[in-house]
Amino acid sequence: MGVAEEAHNVRIVGSGEQTIVLAHGFGTDQSVWKHLVPHLVEEYRVVLYDNMGAGTTNPDYFDFDRYSTLEGYAYDVIAILEELQIQSCIYVGHSVSAMIGAIASITRPDLFLKIITISASPRYLNDPDYYGGFEKDELEQLFEAMRSNYKAWCSGFAPLAVGGDMESLAVQEFSRTLFNMRPDIALSVAQTIFCSDIRPFLCHVAVPCHIIQSMKDLAVPVVVSEYLHQNLGGDSIVEVMSTDGHLPQLSSPDVVVPVLLRHIRFNIA
Repeated sequence: MGVAEEAHNVRIVGSGEQTIVLAHGFGTDQSVWKHLVPHLVEEYRVVLYDNMGAGTTNPDYFDFDRYSTLEGYAYDVIAILEELQIQSCIYVGHSVSAMIGAIASITRPDLFLKIITISASPRYLNDPDYYGGFEKDELEQLFEAMRSNYKAWCSGFAPLAVGGDMESLAVQEFSRTLFNMRPDIALSVAQTIFCSDIRPFLCHVAVPCHIIQSMKDLAVPVVVSEYLHQNLGGDSIVEVMSTDGHLPQLSSPDVVVPVLLRHIRFNIA
């Protein structure tokens, strides 16, 4: 097993000709794909991995400088693909990993057949000519809450992000993976994500992008999916699902899995 494979807990299942890479978002790990994976293994070779900083990775490997920008994560994706000798893949990126994949594809477009994004945003902060969903003071309050009592923050944030009550299995699952993160690392990762601005890079993304979005998402307003569609450099298509929450693959798998399978199997016409 290579260095990147080991560091990111890379797991390969299934044995198809085509490779699918599943990349999770903030506060989760590769387990977030548990409802999708069984539908892929008959047909595809599926690569799962954990982003550095996830609770399942070794915190000693987390370099605060490297991961102060999304490029650090994008280089990790390229390193994993190179180590596994993957010539091209269908990349499914949730939340921040959608943008990480987009950045990686600018450097190495040859590695990506297409990118499927779920709950993706190039910018969370509002600007005069752009609605990302958050004001600066709202993010400051969020970071302060994480700093002062991480466990309490997790308990409050999980149901808001998932779009359900504490009784729901999806909320409990997200709470678990969120709480597994080391608090100082979680804060650093959140700051990197929420303060990032990938808008200037979008025009350089030439790989076809399938943009999938929940109708109602605390973190990403629906208009953001249209912004991505208008500003990406290559072909793109948008599908807004009648789902609620930022982790629909966990909270509404019955709706999301068929949508994902359709976008995986079919290209933009």
